[in-house]
Amino acid sequence: MTFTLDIAALANLMQEAAAVEILPRFRNLGGGDVRMKSEAIDLVTEADESAERLMKARMPDILPGALFIGEESVAADPALLERLSGADLAVIVDPIDGTFNYASGLPLFGVMASVVAGGETVAGIIYDPMGNDWVIAEKGSGAWFCRADGTQEQMTVTPAPAALDALVGCASTGFYPPEARREIMGNMAKVRIATSYRCAAHEYRAFASGHFHFLMYQKLMPWDHLAGCLIAEEAGATVRRFDGTPYRPTHTDGGLLVTSDESAWDMLRSEVFTR
Repeated sequence: MTFTLDIAALANLMQEAAAVEILPRFRNLGGGDVRMKSEAIDLVTEADESAERLMKARMPDILPGALFIGEESVAADPALLERLSGADLAVIVDPIDGTFNYASGLPLFGVMASVVAGGETVAGIIYDPMGNDWVIAEKGSGAWFCRADGTQEQMTVTPAPAALDALVGCASTGFYPPEARREIMGNMAKVRIATSYRCAAHEYRAFASGHFHFLMYQKLMPWDHLAGCLIAEEAGATVRRFDGTPYRPTHTDGGLLVTSDESAWDMLRSEVFTR
């Protein structure tokens, strides 16, 4: 499928959604504006839904004919996600990544969008409403940190140290079964720091900026990882599922390990993330 992507228009739409729907509600949510989805730490707010509606309404102007898949749209209609595998062109949106942080009044959340064409992620954007800046990648063009004043810097991962106990990164262990989680969390004592921001948007941004050596996720949903994985790859990272295969837009399981280089991936997979 032939199409033209105006990446700046998509970035600007994400900024508009944040300015109109997300930031005015930050630390200003009413009692009925926050609801639980699957569990107490899985939340949706009025800001999530309103921002997604705005982006969905405007997306035909940017990517005519593209299938729109948003996290909250799939929550309302799970069958929508199945359509991704057959779509020639799709845009996948997480209106607020880090909703738990957002609802808690923590300024650690982001807006994520990716474009999938022919079954391949070809563009990804992570916007930080608090900093009013973007991390942007188009396949084959590198990863870029872009400011509102128009300046930009190319992003490159930091080479991982050879020693396992010197590695620093983020790991999301909450979706492991209890026995496996205990094993993995015990193994994580082998690295220097393993933390979690509860916000993949900022974890991917920090990794691509060279501040982390690894990221690990067990649950894979396209709105959480497509943009970040493309950005990481364009910044020079090794991105693979636990079985060593590439991560694709239709994958929702199989784990994901993102590292600065191949040697760090092999070391972490064999010594830490063993499940």
